[in-house]
Amino acid sequence: MLAINRFRVPVDAEGDFLARAHEAVAFLAGCAGNAGAELVRNLDEPDLWCLVTRWAGVGAYRRSFNGFQAKVILVPLLSEAIDEPGAYDDPDAVGENLPRTR
Repeated sequence: MLAINRFRVPVDAEGDFLARAHEAVAFLAGCAGNAGAELVRNLDEPDLWCLVTRWAGVGAYRRSFNGFQAKVILVPLLSEAIDEPGAYDDPDAVGENLPRTR
């Protein structure tokens, strides 16, 4: 399973964002079921950043949000992410995929 969270970060907020994003990457990399975590920057729009994580499955991804440390590190950062669906999996693993209702 792949999770993608994109962020628009103004230049003047970049230092603070990077510190918090690197802390989130380290936290997520240490979670059970994590197969990789990285922070990447867009090549064409330098204010666009992406937190990309790979997981053994959706359950491992969801469990990474449990506990006090996750609430302190992940929730504030991810609340700043662009509001869009960001969880992906192999089409055969997804099954019937219906659009979410708003």
